[in-house]
Amino acid sequence: MTLVAGVDSSTQSCKVVVRNLETGAVVREGRAAHPDGTSVDPTAWWLALKEAMADAGGLRDVAAVSVAGQQHGMVALDAQGRVVRDALLWNDTRSAGAAEALIAEFGATDLVNRTGLVPVASFTSTKLRWLRDHEPDNAGRVAAVALPHDWLTWRLRGYGPQDESPLGADLTALTTDRSDASGTGYWNPATGEYDRDLLVAALGHDVILPRVLQPGEAAGQGAAGLDAQAADVLVGPGAGDNAGAALGLGADHGDVVVSIGTSGTVFGVSGEPARDASGAVAGFADASGAFLPLVATLNAARVLDSFARLLGVSHDDLGELALKADPGAGGAVLVPYFEGERTPNLPHATATLAGLTLASTTRENVARAAIEGMLCGLADGLDRIRAQGLTPHRLLLIGGAAQNPAVQTIAAQVFDTAVHVPAPAEYVALGAAVQAAWALTGQRPAWTVRVAASPPIDTRPHIRAQYSSTAR
Repeated sequence: MTLVAGVDSSTQSCKVVVRNLETGAVVREGRAAHPDGTSVDPTAWWLALKEAMADAGGLRDVAAVSVAGQQHGMVALDAQGRVVRDALLWNDTRSAGAAEALIAEFGATDLVNRTGLVPVASFTSTKLRWLRDHEPDNAGRVAAVALPHDWLTWRLRGYGPQDESPLGADLTALTTDRSDASGTGYWNPATGEYDRDLLVAALGHDVILPRVLQPGEAAGQGAAGLDAQAADVLVGPGAGDNAGAALGLGADHGDVVVSIGTSGTVFGVSGEPARDASGAVAGFADASGAFLPLVATLNAARVLDSFARLLGVSHDDLGELALKADPGAGGAVLVPYFEGERTPNLPHATATLAGLTLASTTRENVARAAIEGMLCGLADGLDRIRAQGLTPHRLLLIGGAAQNPAVQTIAAQVFDTAVHVPAPAEYVALGAAVQAAWALTGQRPAWTVRVAASPPIDTRPHIRAQYSSTAR
């Protein structure tokens, strides 16, 4: 039996899955925690990868491995391959001012035409500008810039700091893929080229950047950094986390993924790059050769957490209450901007619960309004992606909250696209294993994804109509 492995190095943890190449079945798994914080020493990710890989039984019987990871994080390296400072992660907001400065210098339209993105604090270019402006000595030492999955792939292959790595500090051996490169703010998804002028404008000087691998192209042979006996392990290209999830879900052109986590994401597989000068839609590339327009919202599963606490019930009970109310919650509408909002860009907004009357103020209506409001915010994101030319054929609903029957039922009423709920799984790591198999065999595998629920389409337009009226 031939085995391939996939890694998800996320913000919170490192997950490893080992899959049967022929069937795609998961034969073993491993996990290790990451430290909290928005600024993290990358060494912690490397140690967690080693721990998670050992927990998953190691690589000695594995033919290929690939690493997916959190996007945008700034890993700055000096000429000896050492990390210059702790990596600033996607959720570190100190570079918000740097994003505004870059927009002021180049203009949103020019930037979106050159990179598919309008800078926000999460993107790598803004973090480099922050480094230039606030830590000029550190900025001057930077010889190469990588992303988390790039750096881990490099370390896995045996590269790293000159004095502690089998293959030394060859910065030119750094590799990435188009999905992760597209989240930097200095790579053009339409041309597949780095925009060196934007890189220099961000950091202040040119540096080595990872070579961008094509889908199915191997980064190299051998995992000497992890196991001296793993010389025959093929290392795949890796991916950003959302692109990894799309691969793990088997998403194809016209598929849209709605992920309900701490934050919410809506992204679809498209044949054309997105160019949204408003910045609502990020014009990312995917890991298959297509494009992955993406909308992010700040308020997703935490909305349900908040209302479950308010009503003193569990998440299951919250769903049962919601299903006892009619669609539209008797006119009760939640606009769930508890933490401000990213899409629409309202960082200082607060949540609103409106439309209440003496008759409609019931636990059931309040529970339903919470779920409807969260889903309407994500449906607005889908409309933004539609405006970029993507016609959705199927909506894949993932994340912990997606397993709640009420969320599934109400999603079929809020969205006007067929909703499918895949079984819970580590889809980013599963997608990285798809990459590993692709690099090994030269073909993207067509492994089956189990669907846990497919509620019938039951669109109720008045739910979104009353939400839109209140959100304005």
